[in-house]
Amino acid sequence: QLVESGGGSVQAGGSLTLSCAAGRYTYKRNCMGWFRRVPGQEREGVASIDATGSTAYAQFAKGRFTISQTSANNTVYLQMNNLKPEDSAMYYCAARGDYCTLFRSDYTDWGQGTQVTVS
Repeated sequence: QLVESGGGSVQAGGSLTLSCAAGRYTYKRNCMGWFRRVPGQEREGVASIDATGSTAYAQFAKGRFTISQTSANNTVYLQMNNLKPEDSAMYYCAARGDYCTLFRSDYTDWGQGTQVTVS
């Protein structure tokens, strides 16, 4: 079970930190990713982190977003700074047992999402 939290409404230039509690998935996943979806568009990769702490970011996230995880690897965070209106979306946490990618089709387990609105 993946459970996201931390979404909300913020003004442009503000910050939010999203959390994803991975719970029992710790033992079978190597990679955790954050994705987002704007209504009418495909879900797109934002950032990923593997069990070693290696990270990857979509171009739009570089320099503004930071993905991290707890030492126990059971909670993953997405720190988002300098938010823009175009960052408004439903943000999803996902897990997979293999190496990290930013392709939604590679992920097998998904949370329900948390809404981020930037005005």
